[in-house]
Amino acid sequence: MEAFDFAKGITDIILSKKGYDIKILDLKKISSIADYFVICSAGSDTQVKAIADEIDDVLRDQGIKCYFKEGYDSLNWILLDYFDIVVHIFREESRKFYNLEKFWGDAPVTIIKDSDE
Repeated sequence: MEAFDFAKGITDIILSKKGYDIKILDLKKISSIADYFVICSAGSDTQVKAIADEIDDVLRDQGIKCYFKEGYDSLNWILLDYFDIVVHIFREESRKFYNLEKFWGDAPVTIIKDSDE
C-alpha cells in the first residue's frame, strides 16, 4: 500500500470517531523521520484515547503493527508510529501549544474535510 493511501485510510478511522481538524503533512522531501504525519484534534482526553484505540485496533486487524505508542498516560497527545506514517492525536489545547504544523511549515499539507464542512 502506498504511504499516502495508508495515511488517508487512517483519516477515515479518525473521522469515524469524530476527530476533527485533520491534516496530512508530507515530510518525504524534508525529513527522514517519516513520510507523513497525520494530525488531528479531539475534544476530550476520552476522545483522544478512543481515536488512538480505534486506529490501533483497525490496523492490527489488517495485520499492521504499531511500532511505538506514546502519550497514553496524559491523554493530551497520543503518538502512534507506523514507521512511514506517524499519527498525532491532540487535545485541542495541546495542539495549539505544540503547533506541529508551524514547526513543519515547509511540508505540503493535505486538509481532510469532515462531512459536516
